[in-house]
Amino acid sequence: MLDIKIYRTTEPKQKPTGALGFGKIFTDHMFIMNYTEGKGWHDPRIEPYHNLSLAPSAMVFHYGQEMFEGLKAYKGVDGKNYLFRPDMNAKRTNETNKRLCIPYLPEEDFVQAVKAVVKVDEDWIPTEPGTSLYIRPFIIATDEFLGVAPSKTYLFMVILSPSGAYYSSGLEPVGIWIEDDYVRAVKGGMGFAKTGGNYACSLAGQVKAHNDNYSQVLWLDGVHRKYIEEVGSMNIMFKIDGKIVTPALNGSILPGITRNSVIQICKDKGIPVEERQISVDELLEAQKSGKLEEVFGTGTAAVVSPVGKLRYKDDVMTIGDGSIGKVCQMLYDTVTGIQLGKLEDKYGWRVEVK
Repeated sequence: MLDIKIYRTTEPKQKPTGALGFGKIFTDHMFIMNYTEGKGWHDPRIEPYHNLSLAPSAMVFHYGQEMFEGLKAYKGVDGKNYLFRPDMNAKRTNETNKRLCIPYLPEEDFVQAVKAVVKVDEDWIPTEPGTSLYIRPFIIATDEFLGVAPSKTYLFMVILSPSGAYYSSGLEPVGIWIEDDYVRAVKGGMGFAKTGGNYACSLAGQVKAHNDNYSQVLWLDGVHRKYIEEVGSMNIMFKIDGKIVTPALNGSILPGITRNSVIQICKDKGIPVEERQISVDELLEAQKSGKLEEVFGTGTAAVVSPVGKLRYKDDVMTIGDGSIGKVCQMLYDTVTGIQLGKLEDKYGWRVEVK
């Protein structure tokens, strides 16, 4: 167990009022822990939120050796504070670390660090419907060295941001642009990892989508350019002829925690789920035949987000009547119900912050 030192701010910030937005406001404190080769992870502490001092030669700036995670804290209907499946974020952290040659971080230490900083800033957890305290753990390489090799020193940090809905439209269906030029990832690369490079390379497609008034990009595979992979900020699911179909995890798709949760809920409710390869041509055919009944994304930031239209080249597919589907609404209500303590948590996913 970590011996976390706590240094509280003497100048607390004023709490935000009005619309929070997403990822724009940060709390009073942050968690920091160092790694030094030969010593391991050490000096865990909570300090007032502040800027970092890094050398211009710090390796994170030059070779991109960094990772991050995302999860949320919620104020339950019983007044207690909860996390949602933080053990899964801890496990995924080490899957990313392994790919990027970042040292293993004990999963119990990850969870303890998150709980500790959330507890210190628990009065920042918003209570309005649809709000939460977004949690961003991350690790950066800090060696002062211009050479392509794993760093020997790192920082593990956790910062917190009270946030509203990821999409300003809330649960209103969004438009998704199926990218037919750029690619995001290939098998054997880093598509399954939570690392900044995956998101930097998605920006060009995102700009194209936004310029045509689409909210997000849906990426195709990098080899055949025809198989559905994932949206920039979430996994994607299709309800086709009564079945939920979602791309199988193949090494270039992020293994989403909300994705995993939604699949479990669907199976428990008797909704067939297929994790398999699905082509954009199959999607077009399903839409033309009337079998494409719902489309929605799943992710920590948006939870479950309905998709109202898909664009692929010259085809624009309107999903159903353009409104949120019944399965999507049920899944959103179920996941958020468990997170907030409105529904029984028979899975043991809700973790109290004490």
